[in-house]
This record gives sequence, structure tokens and C-alpha cells, in this order.
Amino acid sequence: MADVEQIKEEMVKKDKSKILTFLVFLVISAVLWFMIKLTKEYTSQTSFFVTYTEVPVNKWVSTSQQTVKLSFVADGFVTLRHNLVRPQYRSITISLNEVPYRLEGGNTYSYSSQYVAERVADWLGVPTGNVTVNDDKQFFNMEDLQSKELQVRVPLEVKTQRQYQVYGQPHVTPSSITVYGPKNMLDTMTAVYTATLHAANASEDVVQTVAVDLYDGAIRSDVTAVEVLVDVEQYTEIDVEVPVKANSQLNLRFFPETIKVKCLVPIKDYASISGASFLMLADSEQLHQLQPLLDVKLVQVPEHVQVLKTEPQQVEYLIVN
Repeated sequence: MADVEQIKEEMVKKDKSKILTFLVFLVISAVLWFMIKLTKEYTSQTSFFVTYTEVPVNKWVSTSQQTVKLSFVADGFVTLRHNLVRPQYRSITISLNEVPYRLEGGNTYSYSSQYVAERVADWLGVPTGNVTVNDDKQFFNMEDLQSKELQVRVPLEVKTQRQYQVYGQPHVTPSSITVYGPKNMLDTMTAVYTATLHAANASEDVVQTVAVDLYDGAIRSDVTAVEVLVDVEQYTEIDVEVPVKANSQLNLRFFPETIKVKCLVPIKDYASISGASFLMLADSEQLHQLQPLLDVKLVQVPEHVQVLKTEPQQVEYLIVN
């Protein structure tokens, strides 16, 4: 019985070996057949989406997504790779800076389909002669945009060292630019902004080139970046005696006659700052209320000066005949 079982096992092993050998040769044959098929050339019909880039800054392409129908000749490898790409991802771009186009009439322009064939051939990786576009010309519509000159404004986030401050407004070059866009959008715009200018621990002038915000292409301009100079100056703390005045027909005398104003001033302006640079007014309306003291208020402060404190904030008064 042992001999019979052994014979059966050997027969099963031989059968399995034959089946495995058959499957190996079958796979090899299939691969060889598939490779032979892929090396042959095939003609395929397809379509590609066309988008336009580098459009003139004062125009926009109003043609909705354009589809170009064509055929190409390629081996099975290229054809298979093409077929594996979903139709919505088969797209090429046409640069209007590189492709000569002509006005056909109205807002309609055209260019040779040869340029489409070249772009598709690059996409497929085949010679240009292997691509045939159904139409000799491609047409698209391009319309004028509205234009508007706008001031350039720069948001600042500048942190300075101790005793330093930003002096005045940033100097922008150019200070205004011409932008192009839909009329309804330009009508609402009073200025065009840049990216925020960042600087930290500044103790001297900050100079940076910052990009103009063109709303992700919703508006256009020949100028896409500007140079910004932020003046950073050293400041010092001073006390200034400012005389008290009043808007009143009455002849008034105040006690005290001056108010001490503690402020920060740029060192370069230090020599030009005096009490006469400020205007301190007493509230003459309080005279009608028979108030014993009048409030005082700074109504004029020199440019670039930062007021820290005023004292006192009220004064006595005497009506002089």
C-alpha cells in the first residue's frame, strides 16, 4: 500500500509541474504577443483642450474652454499611455507671445493649427508630422479690458528697535499703476494693494520689492511688483511748553499759561520742534457753563511727532477787560 501511495504522490507532482510549466510559457507568450502589438503603429482619433497664456495685458480671452479634434499616429506604447489619461486632463497651452495670430473681424482672431499640432506632439512625445488637426485654423475671441490708474498702497508690518520708529508713509516706485479688468470690478477699486511688507528689528531704512496683488489674475497690469522704501528714524523723548489759546471773542488769560507736552520726535526734526509747532486750545464752550476750569486739547501736532502725555489737562482762566 505504501508503494501505491508513493506512486500517486509522484504522479500528482508531475501533473503540477506540467501545469506550472504550461502557465509560465503561456504568460511568456502573452507578454511577447503584447510587446509585438505595442511596437506596431496605430492611428487614433482624439481631442485636446486648449488654454491661452501670456494674453496681452489689456485684453482677455472670452472664448470658453476650447476643444480641438485631431488624429495621431504612434506606436502602441504611446497610444496606451494616451488612453490611460482621462479626457479632461488632455490639454495644451498656446502662448500668444509665441504664436502669431491675426484679427479676422470684430473680436475674433485666428492662428495656424500647426501650432496646436506641435504642442500635442510634444505632449505625446511623437514627431509633429504624426499629428493631424482636423481644421487648418483655430479661432478664438479676445476682447478689450477697461483700464484705470490707481495709487499703490503698501500694508506694513515693520517692527523697529527701541527708540526707532517708522517715519511717515512708505515711498513707492512707481506710486501709481495702470490696471486692466472688468468695468464692474474697476469701478469699485480706489487703490491697488501690494503684499504686506514685513521687517523686524529695524534701525535703518527698509527697502524691499513687493508683489502687487492682482486678485489671482482677475485684474492685470504691466507692473507686477513695486519697490518700497520705508524710512526708519531714531526718535527721542522731549518736553515742550505749548501756550494755551482759545477760540473766543473774550480776552482770556490762562493759569498756567503753557501746557507741558511730552512727546517723541525724530532726531532729524528735533531742532525745528518748538511750542509754536503745536496748537493747544481751551474749550471756550465751557465758559457759558460757568465752569471754573477749562479743558485743554491739542488740535495741531507736527507731522511725525508722537504725543505721549499732556499736563495739566485743565486750566484756570481770567476774563480780562
